[in-house]
Amino acid sequence: MMFGHFDPILLIIVFGFMGIGWLVSNRLKSVFAEYSQVPLFNRMSGKQVAEKMLRDSGIFDVKVISVEGQLTDHYNPADKTVNLSHDVYNGQSISAAAIAAHECGHAVQHATAYAWLNLRSKLVPVVNITSGIMQFVYIAMAFLAFGAQMYSQALLVIIVLQAIITLFPLVTLPVEVDASRRALVWLNSANITHGEDHDKAATALKWAAMTYFVAALASITTLVYYILRYTSRRD
Repeated sequence: MMFGHFDPILLIIVFGFMGIGWLVSNRLKSVFAEYSQVPLFNRMSGKQVAEKMLRDSGIFDVKVISVEGQLTDHYNPADKTVNLSHDVYNGQSISAAAIAAHECGHAVQHATAYAWLNLRSKLVPVVNITSGIMQFVYIAMAFLAFGAQMYSQALLVIIVLQAIITLFPLVTLPVEVDASRRALVWLNSANITHGEDHDKAATALKWAAMTYFVAALASITTLVYYILRYTSRRD
């Protein structure tokens, strides 16, 4: 993010959203820690909740496994596994149930060929390549002497690359929101959570979704900044 020197406006954008992301992440951890102390009335573990949701959804080829870390829970479409952190896998709390059901929501998306999930999967290699090219352009602009015309052309390349990168968090948003919606509908219909407990599960998943909103907004803001910088040089 250096164009021969540090760009103060871009640095403010980056560090500003890093700060917002940190606050949201801390709030998310706080909510999950609080609700991890609230036991499910039926004492089902996250593993049991996940397995039941998969069965109820007619999915029998997905495994539920335990992985290291905290909030490292995810669904892997490549090997069809619901990966739950130890606290979620073994936990018998509102937090464990909410996270387990959310990740199974992704498994249901995969099984039903949910369009946004398919699009996100296709974007992964494209975004990885684009990010690599972006870093190369940044390095070139930092260490090579660019004239005014070449500088504008480099900015245009960055805009195109950033637009591609921005697609990923935008596509991720509906994927994550839909997985939480599926989770909450099932938790209620299966009588896993109800009443106040269901509201807490919804709150936990809402804060999880907020992390994706912040990421999308940060990417959009960066893209708009580059566009404004490009257009101002042409005026």
